[in-house]
Order: sequence, then C-alpha cells, then structure tokens
Amino acid sequence: MPHALSRRNFLAAASAVAITATTRAAEPADPVVIGIMGLSRGLDLAKTFGSTPGVRVKYLCDVDDARAASAVNLIAKLPNQQPQPIRDFHRMLDDKEIQAVVVATPDHWHAPATILACAAGKHVYVEKPCSHNPAEGALAVAAARKYNRVVQHGTQRRSYAKVIEAIDKVKKGEIGRVVVARGWYNNNRGGIGKGKPAPVPTGLDWNLWQGPAPRREFRDNYVPYKWHWFWHWGTGEMGNNGTHAIDLCRWGLGVDYPKKISSTGARYHFADDQESPDTNVVTYDFGDRCIIWEGRSCQPLGFEDSGFGVTFYGQDATIHIGGGGSYRIVDAKGKEISKAAAPAPDSLHTSDFLDAIRTGRRPNADIEEGHKTTLLCHLANISWRTGRNLAFDAATQQIVNDPDAMKLWSRAYEPGWEPKV
Repeated sequence: MPHALSRRNFLAAASAVAITATTRAAEPADPVVIGIMGLSRGLDLAKTFGSTPGVRVKYLCDVDDARAASAVNLIAKLPNQQPQPIRDFHRMLDDKEIQAVVVATPDHWHAPATILACAAGKHVYVEKPCSHNPAEGALAVAAARKYNRVVQHGTQRRSYAKVIEAIDKVKKGEIGRVVVARGWYNNNRGGIGKGKPAPVPTGLDWNLWQGPAPRREFRDNYVPYKWHWFWHWGTGEMGNNGTHAIDLCRWGLGVDYPKKISSTGARYHFADDQESPDTNVVTYDFGDRCIIWEGRSCQPLGFEDSGFGVTFYGQDATIHIGGGGSYRIVDAKGKEISKAAAPAPDSLHTSDFLDAIRTGRRPNADIEEGHKTTLLCHLANISWRTGRNLAFDAATQQIVNDPDAMKLWSRAYEPGWEPKV
C-alpha cells in the first residue's frame, strides 16, 4: 500500500533530528551489530551508522582491498568502533553476531545479497534500486516476508520530516486535485570513452565483484562508477537517480502500477560505450493520473532551477519538493504561498531502520514499497531498450502481449548464483 503519513512516522522523523544533534541520553544495552557491503556509497552509511549510539560496525566489506582498508582506518577513529576489513560478504552471513547487513554495492548485487542476507537471518538496509530487474525485486520482497526480516530501501526521503509533511498536504487535497506529478534529475556527466581489455587492478577481486552476473573480461572503463551505464550491471540514470523522484511521485499520487509506459531519448552527447540514455523522458499513465520523469545527465540545470526535484501540480496550487528536506507551495499564478525546510541527514533514515529492528515494525521505506518504485524504473528502461510503449497488467505482474519485452523481466545469472527464496 502507498506510504501514508502517520503521527508515528512524523514524530519518528522529527525525533531523529534531535537524535542526530544531541545523541541518545542512554545507550541501548544491546547494540545492533552490523556489516556494511560496498564502500563507495557504503562509506557514507558506515560513517552514519558508526556515529549512531547503540550500533557496532563489525565488518566493512569490499572486493577492493585498498578501499576496505581505507574505510576501516576512517571508521576506527569513531568512538567504540573497531571494524574488520573483509572481502567476501558471506563471512557476515555466517557470523551469528551480525544482526543487520547494509548492501551498498553495484546494482546487480542488491537483490541477490538481500535475499541471501534475509535467509541467513539478517535484517537489511539495501541501497536503491533494490534490484537489477523486476523478477529479482519480487524475490527480495518474498525473502523479507518469508524470513520476517526488516528490509529498508535506500529511498531516504521517506524519512525526511518536511518531505513527509509535503506529501501529506498533497494527499489531503490542500493543493486541490492532483493528476500530474513530475520528477527530474540533471547532472553534467562526461563521457566514458571506448573501453579496452586491461589487467585487473591489483587488490580488486574481479570475480567476486561480478558475483551474480555472468562473467565478462575486465575493461578499463567499467570501474569505478561507470558500470552504472552498462545494462549487464547497472540500471542507467533511471535506476540510479530516477528511483528517488519516482518514489516521491508515486507516494504522493497514491499509485502503484501504471497501465501504460512510454520512454524516449538516447545517448546524444558522447559517442562512447555508454549503453543507457543520457537524455530520457518517461511517461507513466495510471488511467486517471500520470507521472512524468525527465533525466538529463549532460545538462545540469533542471526545472525550478534545481538539479533534482519533484512537483505536484494541483488544481489550486503546486508543491515543489527540492533535493533536500525542503518544499515550497505556489498558487495558481505562481506566487509563493509558503515554504519549509529542515535538516535531512542520512541518520533520519538509518535511525528509522534501527528502530524498526528493535520494535519489529515495518520501516518507512519497506522493501515492498521499494520494489514497486524500482519496478517503475525497470519498466521505463525496458520501454527504452525495446523502443516501444508498454502496457502493464497489475494483476498478473506482466507486460502485456510483448514477449520480447518480457525477456528483460529477469536476466541470466552466473551458474550457482541464481537468487532463490
């Protein structure tokens, strides 16, 4: 069901701000012991978790030995933290002391690692997008339910107090009937060139980096970060940043599954190896309302003079949610009526995850909501990759009358790595 504002969620988000500023008065008697997998985005999360009272970061896991060692040196400077560097995340799963795993790897690892962690009895904080393809996203939800684990998706705006407030205003009809929501992301990314075979960098376990994905020869424009733009491992800008915007749009409109999906655009700016578009416009038709998303990776200026944002267009007024914990309302003539802002650190979302573990409740960005949002991103990519509009049947969870599109519903896996629940 769509994420609705509740007094509990609002107060939890507000109290998390106070926790960040002052720390808890009393340290929990039994700390939550965690391991963190993937130390690019995961390093930021390691700092946040490691600075939170009542959390012990036991493992920092990365297939790049130098990156793991560097992260350990940094986090070990925090009070009461002495993490161990490891290369293979299976060590975290085998350790009975570990209660939760943070998955902040490349996209192709997100769902398989989440599924394995749930099966091992661990709670999971998984970065967006929660899956590399629709089929394994559904498996991640099934794993969370089967093993009764808390799984928090990294769409952190679900825990921002002012974003919750803005979404509540949309849902309560304070700007009138809303039938259109627009989200966008803009950046000024350069090209990735034409890659060539190269020796695997010293200290990088290329086999384990690939994990669930069928093996490919190492090339010099895959890592770091550029894997995002190859379908074999990544989900393009749609999955990379579109997830955040689509999640807010879907949440505010109170919708789950579109009836029709259209995705257009191309790789216009550079003649290189990037497989995903740098310019992309997507429309989701839900029958009585729609979501529009625009991504431009090589032009930094977006709508509302913002590189990222979401706007809900109501009959009486418009709400614009910015990149952080802020929003503003303008009337039908464009005059600003009000605005609000509040700090929006990662600790709001991680604190919600920890509280969900301790209380047994569902987190703000439960994996089921994360999967629904990520599915929309996958549908946009499938539309773009097939070059045609799609029709989707929510009841059967299938793309209608398009066998070629359904071939992209799942993927081939390296033998022995197939995700199962």
